[in-house]
Amino acid sequence: MGDPKRPRKKYETPRHPWRADRLMEELRLVGEYGLRNKRELWRAQAILRKYRKIARSLFVLSGEERARKESELIRTLAKYGLVSENATADDVLKLTVRDILERRLQTVVYRLGLAKTIYQARQLVVHRHIAIGDQIVNAPGYLVKKDEEGKIRLLLKERAQQAPAG
Repeated sequence: MGDPKRPRKKYETPRHPWRADRLMEELRLVGEYGLRNKRELWRAQAILRKYRKIARSLFVLSGEERARKESELIRTLAKYGLVSENATADDVLKLTVRDILERRLQTVVYRLGLAKTIYQARQLVVHRHIAIGDQIVNAPGYLVKKDEEGKIRLLLKERAQQAPAG
């Protein structure tokens, strides 16, 4: 399981730290998706890198094993709404970091109209005002599954009704 005292980084820093075009693109994405820092962006890039690496490794395999692993990968990504059920490994390679960032709870809350801005969406999530079903989720980076999207709700109104008058 790994030693809990030594957690591993879930991201990788860029190879070249000062490329202007990369810095501008990162800054644009951080602002557009209301990320706290570039580390959150790099984490999304690492998730994307992992799935793309798996998809590339499928092309080497042959026959049954490739079909089995490809369907497993597609099923996993379809669960998050990143690709359709009948997608192929090529579709996985076409994914971008924006696709991953669109599935974050913070972004989904904003897109559903539960918050006026992407920053307010982050605050609602962090302050525990967002629930998925009956479970309060306070991680803005939580990747929302496709079937959970309809279960997202705002708890502010419910809490106001439960609070005693005074």
